[in-house]
Amino acid sequence: LYQALQEKNAKIAAFLQASGFKPDEISVSAPSITDRQAQDYGNAQLAERLRYSGKSTLTVYTRQVDRVREAMARLGELGKQGIALSPENYENRTQFLFTGLNALKPAMIEEATKNARISAEKFAKDSDSRLGKIRRANQGQFSIEDRDASTPYIKKVRVVSSVEYRLID
Repeated sequence: LYQALQEKNAKIAAFLQASGFKPDEISVSAPSITDRQAQDYGNAQLAERLRYSGKSTLTVYTRQVDRVREAMARLGELGKQGIALSPENYENRTQFLFTGLNALKPAMIEEATKNARISAEKFAKDSDSRLGKIRRANQGQFSIEDRDASTPYIKKVRVVSSVEYRLID
């Protein structure tokens, strides 16, 4: 079983390298072997026939999002070589991380501050008051989320800022 996992890992690594990933962008986990007969649950007949199962995880860490998406579209090629894949398995699902928050922060805070002022001016006008100076401001909380479940490589970045103004009667 260990040898079969090693051979399949080599095929997957070759596929990834042929897809343009460097060897240092690919990591391989230690194999995990399960003795199904030792499990307290499950189908005993299946456990007799297929007593051991094994898995190993190959992980790609790269900034090349488009290349990852192209390789994902071609994963069927590995299936044709007898390699079972579990890309939607929770512990091994594909993750796209956003690392550009610091570049966006200043513009996002500026926009949030302008929007807060527009809202405060409207509030002051509706209450027959004038808008005074800022009493307190909080940069706020940034959140980074997938746009939706189908496009985890597209991110939604939001900031919620708090700006407190004085109202002058």
